Amino acid sequence: MEISGYWLTRWLFQRSLALVYLTAFLAVLYQFTPLLGERGLLPVPQFVAQGSFWEAPSLFYWLPQDPAFTACGWLGLVLALVALSGFSERYGTGVSMGVWAALWGLYLSFVNVGQVFYAFGWESILLEAGFFAIFLGSTTTLPSFLTLLLLRWVLFRVMFGAGLIKLRGDPCWRDYTCLFYHYETQPLPNPLSWCFHWLPKGVLSFGVLVNHGVELLVPFAYFAPQPLCALAGILTLIFQGLLSVSGNFAWLGFLTMVLAFSTLSDTQLAFFLPLTAPPLRPPAPVHRYAILAVTALVVLLSYDPVHNMLSRRQVMNTSYNPFHLVSTYGAFGSISRRRYEVIIEGTAETHLTPATPWREYEFMGKPGDVQRRPPQFAPYHLRLDWLLWFLPFHLEETPRGIILPYGYEPWFVHFLAKLLQGDRAVLQLLEHNPFPDHPPSYVRALLYTYRFTTPQEKRETGAWWHRELVGTYFAPVSLQDPTLRAALSRRGWLEEPSQQ
Repeated sequence: MEISGYWLTRWLFQRSLALVYLTAFLAVLYQFTPLLGERGLLPVPQFVAQGSFWEAPSLFYWLPQDPAFTACGWLGLVLALVALSGFSERYGTGVSMGVWAALWGLYLSFVNVGQVFYAFGWESILLEAGFFAIFLGSTTTLPSFLTLLLLRWVLFRVMFGAGLIKLRGDPCWRDYTCLFYHYETQPLPNPLSWCFHWLPKGVLSFGVLVNHGVELLVPFAYFAPQPLCALAGILTLIFQGLLSVSGNFAWLGFLTMVLAFSTLSDTQLAFFLPLTAPPLRPPAPVHRYAILAVTALVVLLSYDPVHNMLSRRQVMNTSYNPFHLVSTYGAFGSISRRRYEVIIEGTAETHLTPATPWREYEFMGKPGDVQRRPPQFAPYHLRLDWLLWFLPFHLEETPRGIILPYGYEPWFVHFLAKLLQGDRAVLQLLEHNPFPDHPPSYVRALLYTYRFTTPQEKRETGAWWHRELVGTYFAPVSLQDPTLRAALSRRGWLEEPSQQ
């Protein structure tokens, strides 16, 4: 069960995974309280009051308070730094397992109460990889080949699941045109997305073909002998690297690359990591039995994701148990042809007229100001910006145009109320607050279509985007609006304005 020649592999995987955890807990410390805290957009106390611990295990069923969220966020950050430094592996397998188990348990607690703000596939990938990291062993322990296979099994499901969902999904993946739209309509474009969008169409079509090859064929070689296994891992690393530089996908690409490290042996890594392994000894019997038990559990839990991958009705990013172990994954099964953006504005005027001046709120990552270059944030995850990207997916076409039922997304209604209240915690999630001295009297949301400017337009105007108004997404509303107050009151969210 133990195998030599993978000490550097384990070393690199553990340090890299700790870096992902560090990024995740930084997002917790900065975003969790305004999004999900006691006065957040979707308060955790209300969520846990309606469910049970065993439906979504979390420490916060007993401690649904902001101080607990903050304390656990800092504890997770410190433990991630300990794992990143390697201290957790220097003092024996027991310490190593304890640190990695604590990281997994803490992050599971946040994910299981995070509701839509934590309903992303890479949350489950991180938890699954983090759970298997518990059993990797300390610096002086021989790596177990079974744990490496478990990590490769996660990698296989991430890549092959993504390939299948594309092949069965949007027709543009079969006529090789998806990349004509993807870079422009992806959730959060980055500074290079504009460049990728304007590549020759022949290159973009070839990119779809490469995508199919890397996601549908290469994954089977993850389980092949060396050096074929390493070659498959290197192709995956290159592929994920290109995806990561073409857009902001939180830590999805980086975490997939971390999993791909499990395919590399010390022979390949020695060229880049001139480290010498200490004398190694086999795992203790308890450690060995734990690995065997986890492997048997994974075999049992693999039925549902395998069945899903073989099904014509494949779903993506689904967990079959509350511990997020052995889930099914996939990404971009469908591609938007047109980019819609919800632009939120406010006014200090107390009486609205057609001449009322409105000022825009600018977000950290989502497009707004057409002159602003798309920023680079990944692997950091801008949760509010991602959720705003999803909002136009619920649009419906009517004879009167594109409309959205009032209050369709409860968190969005609460977000508008927070802007009207001048809530400092929520405003810290924005790039620019146009009302620094006093909250607006009214806010509204308009719907625009956005497209990248052509190279000629960009030379002439310096703008990255061109936008056109579609219509009103959310009509002007104030804190005195009876419909808004009724919606907030039903959920217990009606609060007095906070002081800035």
